[in-house]
Amino acid sequence: MAFLLGIDTGGTFTDAVILQTASNGTGGKVIAKAKALTTRQDLSIGIEGATTKAIQLSKCDPRSIGLVSLSTTLATNALVEGQGGRVALVSIGFEKRDLQNAGLADALGNDPVIHLSGGHTTHGQEAQPLDLAPLKNQLEVLAKTVSGFAVAGYFAVRNPEHELAVRDLILKQTGKAVTCSHELSARLNGPKRALTTVLNARLVPLITRLISATRRTLETQSILAPVMVVRGDGALVSADFAARRPIETILSGPAASLVGAKFLTGETNAFINDIGGTTSDVALLENGNPQLDPDGAMVGGYRTMVEAVAMHTFGLGGDSEVSISSSGLSPELALGPKRLVPISLIAHSHKKVIHEILDSQLKSILNNRYDGRFVFKSGSGISDGLSKSEEQLFNQITDIPLAVEGLLSGAAQVASLNTLVSRGLVQLAGLTPSDAMHALGQHDIWDKDAALKGLSLFGRKKDGGGRPLFKDPLLLADKIIEKVERRSAEIVLETAFQIDGKDGRAQTYHLLVQDILNRQEQGDESKTKVDLSLNLDRPLIGLGASAHAYHPKAAKLLGTKAIIPEDADVANAIGAVVGQISMRVDIVISQPSNGIFQVSGIEKTFPNEKDARAAAEKLALEQVKKLAVQAGAGEIETSISFDEKRANVESRDMLIEATVSAVATGRPPIISPTA
Repeated sequence: MAFLLGIDTGGTFTDAVILQTASNGTGGKVIAKAKALTTRQDLSIGIEGATTKAIQLSKCDPRSIGLVSLSTTLATNALVEGQGGRVALVSIGFEKRDLQNAGLADALGNDPVIHLSGGHTTHGQEAQPLDLAPLKNQLEVLAKTVSGFAVAGYFAVRNPEHELAVRDLILKQTGKAVTCSHELSARLNGPKRALTTVLNARLVPLITRLISATRRTLETQSILAPVMVVRGDGALVSADFAARRPIETILSGPAASLVGAKFLTGETNAFINDIGGTTSDVALLENGNPQLDPDGAMVGGYRTMVEAVAMHTFGLGGDSEVSISSSGLSPELALGPKRLVPISLIAHSHKKVIHEILDSQLKSILNNRYDGRFVFKSGSGISDGLSKSEEQLFNQITDIPLAVEGLLSGAAQVASLNTLVSRGLVQLAGLTPSDAMHALGQHDIWDKDAALKGLSLFGRKKDGGGRPLFKDPLLLADKIIEKVERRSAEIVLETAFQIDGKDGRAQTYHLLVQDILNRQEQGDESKTKVDLSLNLDRPLIGLGASAHAYHPKAAKLLGTKAIIPEDADVANAIGAVVGQISMRVDIVISQPSNGIFQVSGIEKTFPNEKDARAAAEKLALEQVKKLAVQAGAGEIETSISFDEKRANVESRDMLIEATVSAVATGRPPIISPTA
């Protein structure tokens, strides 16, 4: 018998579960679970709160916990919300125009780029010598304004020599974190690989803080077990491995939820919708396995090279911003994608301040744009590199929430505030679905009165005829809940259409489809000459703390049944400890000229295809075993697969390119209580 601790750190809550399993970590049942608020200013506070409660409820000795595993949505949320550290991209051998591809320029924003001569050919030969001088001249200044470096070289996956030289120089002179593109993907497409590298470098401080906070907490609780982290494909890796490659943890939480959903329900074919504070993550479970995205994970509008579950992430959650979509005669409620701290939550922490401001705004006869909005310092992020106006605004904001109304004097300051939010330096609070749930009595953990006041302020907004949108705050709360239910159905439908190879958004918002959803939503049973309906081919598993509130109605709109497992609120934390380690290495064999074979990662050439393949298989197995050990695997099982492209040239069968793929799997070792 063994005890396993699973932790999931989300945008709003941190969850912890204790599983009792067989001594080898198989099977098991949940014997305790707990939640605590995610404390972004110091993640260890929320982690300690959740784990302490779970351990107390389980009545197990903390020293008997044999494995700790962590899943998180922090990396996903950071990309969705456009947050992360400031980084410098070192581009080797690329043209400046390459920055316009794969969304790279947009992802970089105002972050610096250093272009160096260098790079390699598709067969791994040096295309031009590496010139480090431009980098050396700027390193001292750059080190003071960035949190890390991203290094991407032309065809570095075929020969990483130049990337490694740049990495060594940066480490020697700055000590800052460096991400090399060849470490993250073996696939071609330089700009896309550079994008992935930039995002990885941006996430390093975030994931490092999370892992450090977890380890501090475990140490204070006398938990000696190894710490694992869930990757975006649902596999586990050691915490140290994840700290070097945090981009692989995007979709970590959603991937863990898929593993947890299968564990909790036994379903092998289902749609899964995991609603959290910031996002809703929709995916497909097919024959017991999560569907993987062959093109790489798509998060926050960026297509990365990270192999992950084919997760469709939408900015819809309990903490989604509630706004008005237009100022026309019939304005409509809109949700997200921006995350706000719920008014009920900020009032729970700062009761007197928030209620005084809300009461003052309610007494005013004027309706201001930012009524019910608050801002406060987050306690994280890097303030280096702010403009003068951004720095001035940042210095006015404190740890105690301030009313946004009165703080901003013009469009320039609005832009400055948006920058501070995107850099993770401050947080905004305002009306969210969580507030609607509190007002209706469906949640009772925070401040219901503050939620009602926030709803009243929002409801005073005028329509095109000058009339208040909602005089009754409870009616507004009902409308917000209905909006979340409808959007939950629409995002599942959009995902289903997308999986079927169609334009998911266009199909979902087609007039006919919307008319069917409207009739379903309104319970319209009137007869029509053409009876159309929508029916998913499998059930909808709802996960997340608020799944019970939204997903049964969403499933009904989609003509299927909803499955809300008993522990749906902690499925991610459960999935974190029931997965296994899985690593893959791809080695490419090419034929640069007739009778000469090149193996990526090996300098010498081979006279025939047989010898090249044998060398590639040997190298792939060596590298994948090494990776599996670094990832924390105990007993390792390996397998080899071979994929090739051939052509008939002048009546001769010739190899164009082949890929040898080695996979290593295994469970992390579970320490015994006496270890």
